[in-house]
Amino acid sequence: MNNVWVIVLSYLAGSFPTALIMGYILKGVDIRILGSGNMGATNVFRQLGVAAGIVTLLLDMFKGFASAYWISRLGSGDPVGLMILAGVSAILGHTFTVFGGFRGGKGVATATGMALAIAPVIVLICALVFILTFLLTGYISVASMLAVSLFGIIHIVLYFLGYDISRWLLIFSIIIPFFIVWTHRSNVKKLRRGEEGRFENFMIFRRKKSS
Repeated sequence: MNNVWVIVLSYLAGSFPTALIMGYILKGVDIRILGSGNMGATNVFRQLGVAAGIVTLLLDMFKGFASAYWISRLGSGDPVGLMILAGVSAILGHTFTVFGGFRGGKGVATATGMALAIAPVIVLICALVFILTFLLTGYISVASMLAVSLFGIIHIVLYFLGYDISRWLLIFSIIIPFFIVWTHRSNVKKLRRGEEGRFENFMIFRRKKSS
């Protein structure tokens, strides 16, 4: 029964509609009618500004971290398994928030916060890859999918090298890249059509505009 509470509380924590609240506070509008309509940090960044985007990112990460690190302790069983259970519940809460008509964000920030509680060193490596990819391409979607995929690849490699990797963490590491690509399916379609929004101002090698 304790584990049921872990799932419920983590889902509710993940469901906290950070982007929705930011939209109402800063512009008095529903963020779901702005830009991509997504309730994630990227859309907030585009529509409400850098500061609002950063606050949303950090709070969405905290939802995953708090669920995996603290709420998981209410359960009984394998500690890592409970952290995965709580973290996944938070990710699903963020992606399918009960406070936003089950339309939420894409899960990257919340998954990052969860992973930070479980495998901080690997998360830092993936974060560096995310930053580098973003600065080179200007695409947050590409950087997100690549970084999450790397998280899975690293754990698979470590497992086959004989490192003691929790089976629950390994399973999560294999599944989460596919889930994140799925939540970014609209971005993938836009990338194929050359319509994906790019943050060119942040690119290291951005093209000069012709006069």
